[in-house]
Amino acid sequence: MKLLELVTRYVAFKQAMGANFTCQSGILRSFCRAMSDISISDVDPVAIEAFLKVRGQVTAYWTVKYKALSGFFRFLIARGYLDISPLPATNPKVPERRAPHIYTLDELKKLIAATDTLYRSSNSLRSATYRALLLTLYGTGMRISEALSLTIANVDLSDDIIIVYHGKFHKSRLVPAGGLLAEQLRAYAGMRDRFPLPKGKDSAFFATLNGCAISYQIAKVTFSQLRTIAGICPDNASHRLPRIHDLRHTFAVHRLEAWYREGADVQRLLPKLSTYLGHQDVSATQGYLTMIPELLQEASRRFERYGLQGVTHE
Repeated sequence: MKLLELVTRYVAFKQAMGANFTCQSGILRSFCRAMSDISISDVDPVAIEAFLKVRGQVTAYWTVKYKALSGFFRFLIARGYLDISPLPATNPKVPERRAPHIYTLDELKKLIAATDTLYRSSNSLRSATYRALLLTLYGTGMRISEALSLTIANVDLSDDIIIVYHGKFHKSRLVPAGGLLAEQLRAYAGMRDRFPLPKGKDSAFFATLNGCAISYQIAKVTFSQLRTIAGICPDNASHRLPRIHDLRHTFAVHRLEAWYREGADVQRLLPKLSTYLGHQDVSATQGYLTMIPELLQEASRRFERYGLQGVTHE
């Protein structure tokens, strides 16, 4: 049986089971194009290995592609189309995930100020849009994909609530907008309403001049420009440039720092932060809590206070 036909059957099966499967479907169809129109019995392990390693490089995306193919081949084995999986028996070491950049408050202020340079008389919305977008990403910890998918109906400024539909893992959630952020969003919403609303209340909240949603690629390029204007340099250790997604990490770390300073019960509050961020469990949230000097200092002070209390009681 042909590879493409089996991929089509597998994707239909997963979607019938309720899986979104958009990313995996794209990978599998890309795999079909790379293999050409061949029979499943002719799939070569060497060709699979070449597909997994784009341009000979092993990246973090390698794991995503490997899992998509692994699920597909398990499906085929279970239904008798294959006897064994043709996936490579030995897996290369995938590079460790890069450490996020935790923006300082001074860097955040410079990024926001840099949005003023985007103002054009022919497109007065652009500057305000990116200012509101950056404030939302830092103020809520939302994923950039979630923020760009927001519609006007999703942003309920009467109750200061942002509704995130179909986030990662297909979960929806309510995200409260703090007083200062809500005030900024109300000002932006007033301007946004003066521009085209092609889908009414279902039009994009963060929009281009014609009222359409901003693409991730355009947001990424524009953020790169803002980062340069703000003078934010590559990290000393990795020499990698900070990303727009790092605003989400920054939100989580700054929230934890604030709890430590306030003397809050961090272990009790951590599951709430996990829910707020839209994570499946607390372990996923822990990956965002990069230990920076300020956070270590707060943790050390907390430990010292507990230690001194113990000594006093003795």
